[in-house]
Amino acid sequence: MSQAKKCRVAVNGYGVIGKRVAEAVARQDDMELAGVADISTDWRPRVALQKGFRLFGATGEHTQAMRESGLEVVGNLEDLLGVSDLVVDCTPKRIAALNVDIYRQRGIKFIVQGGEKHEVTGHSFVAEASYSSALNRESTRVVSCNTTSIVRTLTALKHAGLLRRARGTLLRRATDPWESHLGGIMNTLVPEPEIPSHQGPDAQCVDPALDVITMAVKVPETLAHLHYWSVQLTRPASTEEVLDAFAASSRIALIRTDAGLSALNTVKELMADLGRPHDNLYEVALWSDMLKVEGDELFYAYMVDNQAIVIPETIDAVRALTGTMSNAKESIAKTDATLGIGLLTQIAGRR
Repeated sequence: MSQAKKCRVAVNGYGVIGKRVAEAVARQDDMELAGVADISTDWRPRVALQKGFRLFGATGEHTQAMRESGLEVVGNLEDLLGVSDLVVDCTPKRIAALNVDIYRQRGIKFIVQGGEKHEVTGHSFVAEASYSSALNRESTRVVSCNTTSIVRTLTALKHAGLLRRARGTLLRRATDPWESHLGGIMNTLVPEPEIPSHQGPDAQCVDPALDVITMAVKVPETLAHLHYWSVQLTRPASTEEVLDAFAASSRIALIRTDAGLSALNTVKELMADLGRPHDNLYEVALWSDMLKVEGDELFYAYMVDNQAIVIPETIDAVRALTGTMSNAKESIAKTDATLGIGLLTQIAGRR
């Protein structure tokens, strides 16, 4: 694809991730949002229209139902794919795997999200770890929120020559905030029944060399995930050396409890104050003043916004698949600039 030509991006599924991807695509000067497809007739597609996005129905039947509900619908998914260079599938878990045949028949590049299996695309994506291997591919899978955070932080240590092995415990929020009235858990904790939990093996889909094991438990809150990690380093290191390794990644924000960021809700409040759409926390928010190094052992904790962390990765994945930028660092920097990534550490970060 010519550098001068904007990549036309379709978003299939306008839910928690889809609406964020659509808004991020619309911010890129080298991309054009061709439209969004969905099945809903509630408030969500009406917001899409309010934002000026072209709306399509997932099928002919859905298109008709949406029109009958008063929505201005351009056409169906097939029509949207016909005017797009690439589609980002943000439909619910396991639905995207069914859509893959449609995309392949149309000969259109596609991205699925972390709810799908690695085998759906044969490639898993985190920009700082697997951008180059995604160049000009037919498809990739942007891994889940937790897996993205794991790969980002461990890759930072790996690039600094410090990573030997990592063991993490994940406190996973029960459900998305907007649907917490429909389910979730109350007054209990629910341990995931298998060790390792799926995030560790999933991180190895991105980088098979990672020696990582995870354990996870669901907790009765919906703000974000919280991770605790114990890492064996390749050698004894200083706290400053480890912080330098994390700081080398623009997508790891080093925050401090003594700046008032002592809990998940305070970080989310800061995102709102920064004017981030949907209070999005795109970065891994890692507490620098909690981090501890004992010889060759490292201990740290961080926060993961499961609604937002994969958005910059998805934008970079578009560039990698279409080959519009061959250099990962250039794409990451461009995406960061459009999403305002970097402000968090400046305001309440490392000193």
